[in-house]
Amino acid sequence: MTVASPPARRWVVILKVLFAVSVWGGSFIATKIALRDAAPVTIVWTRFGIGVLILGLAVRLRGAYRRPGLRDLAYFALLGGLGITFHQWLQSTGLITAQATTTAWIVASTPVFMALLGWLFLRESLGPVRLGGILLAAVGVLLVVSRGDWRALSLGRFGTPGDLLILISAPNWAIFSTLSRDGLRRYPAALMMFFVMGFGWLFSSAFFLSGPGFADLSHLTVDGWAAVLFLGIACSGLAYIFWYDALQAMPSAQVGVFLYLEPLVTVAVAGLMLGEVLTPATLIGGMIILLGVWLVNRQMNGMGRKG
Repeated sequence: MTVASPPARRWVVILKVLFAVSVWGGSFIATKIALRDAAPVTIVWTRFGIGVLILGLAVRLRGAYRRPGLRDLAYFALLGGLGITFHQWLQSTGLITAQATTTAWIVASTPVFMALLGWLFLRESLGPVRLGGILLAAVGVLLVVSRGDWRALSLGRFGTPGDLLILISAPNWAIFSTLSRDGLRRYPAALMMFFVMGFGWLFSSAFFLSGPGFADLSHLTVDGWAAVLFLGIACSGLAYIFWYDALQAMPSAQVGVFLYLEPLVTVAVAGLMLGEVLTPATLIGGMIILLGVWLVNRQMNGMGRKG
């Protein structure tokens, strides 16, 4: 339940949201930098190990810990495998060949998949406006991944292999978000994310230890470690805490609007740090995606974090 924040605290809430959106916008760039040194599973394992520690500390300081039952533990394990282990494998592996800017625009389409899931499984109405938004977002995604080369799409060439993995991650996060609704009604967000992230980290540990292992950590350079620490502390820890703090203080629809800034942050930072060139086709496609998502979300209660 959203509690209205006093005017004196509202600016603090807005700063928290801006911090979360800004660091999430930079997460794709940080991942690409870390991937220069280490394998995707090493990045995921280290990042979320740090994130679990941050969330655990927040839960303890707030006195929010309570022991869930076995059924809820199984539920959290399912969410952790889907939303952390599998989702982050898709994105980190995809970013080996996908551009950070392309990734951000594709991930921005996640609410469209959430609307489709609501229509398919929750009997939520679409209506002509939301249906038009879904079609617009689909056109925008195709424009982004093809970089304006429609002929390549007609020949079955769908961008880079990483673009396809990133595209799969969008509906995967929509499924995760839909399944998470019940838990968020029964548990404080930070506590639930602590368990979900904890299980995701444990599952990632199996792949990490049976794969590259601790030796891969020695390959991380100063830039690589800086990127991983940014991902773990800022993106997987503080940003989640600040985001859900804001959702408790402001209406979810108002908080969700700030997510439209995320791909713009990615575009700006990727241009400065990675030298990624923003083509007209990518920019137009991205704007079409945001327009489609806005139309879809006009009649929705709010938006969730994408990944």
